[in-house]
Amino acid sequence: QVQLVESGGGLVQAGGSLRLACAAAGSIFTIVRMAWYRQAPGKQRELVASIGSGGRVDYAEFAKDRFTISRDSAKNTVYLQMNSLKPEDTADYYCNFLTSKWGDYWGQGTQVTVSS
Repeated sequence: QVQLVESGGGLVQAGGSLRLACAAAGSIFTIVRMAWYRQAPGKQRELVASIGSGGRVDYAEFAKDRFTISRDSAKNTVYLQMNSLKPEDTADYYCNFLTSKWGDYWGQGTQVTVSS
């Protein structure tokens, strides 16, 4: 079984930055897409950013100018650099790896809290 381990969440003041990381252990299939989602209290989970196997990146509108997704394919790791954080970015952030054969896997979630 593939397990995704997330790190980097925490408490930060508005305008600050955080860098999230998610690494897969036990990966046996090709990862075709890595992504970050978030879920704020009382809201549905939403896509933050994704990066495909060919390097294509996509961002939600709220993340386009402030967040950067990157990867280290050799380490099966995806990162999310978050700058200029706002209180509305407060949420639980989840990584997601889509594999070529066995569907997708989710990280355990890491909490990001942005204070004013």
